[in-house]
Amino acid sequence: MPQDDPAAPSFPPLFHGLALQGPAADPFVKACSQAIIGCDSGLVVHNISAERLRAAIVFAPETALAQAMPVLIACQLGFQNALGALAPPEVAVHLKWTGEILVNGARCGHFRVAAALDQPEMVPDWLVVGLEVPLIPPDANAPGATPDQTGLSEEGCTEVDAAELLGAWVRHSLVWINAMQSDGNAALHKEWRGLAKDLGEDVAFELNGQQYQGQFMGVDEDFGMLLRLGGEMVSTQVVPLSACLENGENE
Repeated sequence: MPQDDPAAPSFPPLFHGLALQGPAADPFVKACSQAIIGCDSGLVVHNISAERLRAAIVFAPETALAQAMPVLIACQLGFQNALGALAPPEVAVHLKWTGEILVNGARCGHFRVAAALDQPEMVPDWLVVGLEVPLIPPDANAPGATPDQTGLSEEGCTEVDAAELLGAWVRHSLVWINAMQSDGNAALHKEWRGLAKDLGEDVAFELNGQQYQGQFMGVDEDFGMLLRLGGEMVSTQVVPLSACLENGENE
């Protein structure tokens, strides 16, 4: 596992890093503040400690928010591919629509997303995707004490270097972003369906104070969640991916 002074991660062209240190330094908040000021797209703010990997990427969308939001899915797929390439083959990585990462069935980090605006038909000046992954379990002194939450070291990934994983995440995410820009979301849909958790099952969750409940039937073209609602009249609710947006500057 990485030490407090890890080697600098390597990023693909057009991406550049900004390293933070200390538990209070949140890369997601920093990335949002840099985006508001007007930084270049491709900034990767990161904070790697012995306990966790935190990072955030700044994007400058050229499409309306509704069509830009699947960048979040591209980054999720990028992380799954990156960890899959670096971890032992028996390590299983799945994704929840709400942003949680599951490793061998237990929660192991999550994604966050923020944008300059929340109107789906408008083009945001910036969009930030954040990632947080614990490298050790919540209670490192009592392995197995939190079976629903884990860390990479608990799941056979002790040889995975966090800085290398960060660089791989950005590279693999770029592959999916390029695919999205050239061919639309078809490839993302195909890959994501094989990794998505809870498809076809009843789900209940909260996003930004709003409660959602129903049967997770799938997603629309822009990865809005299709929720089948019961009751006297069966209906379908579409929860747009932008419902996951946070106000990163106020975190």
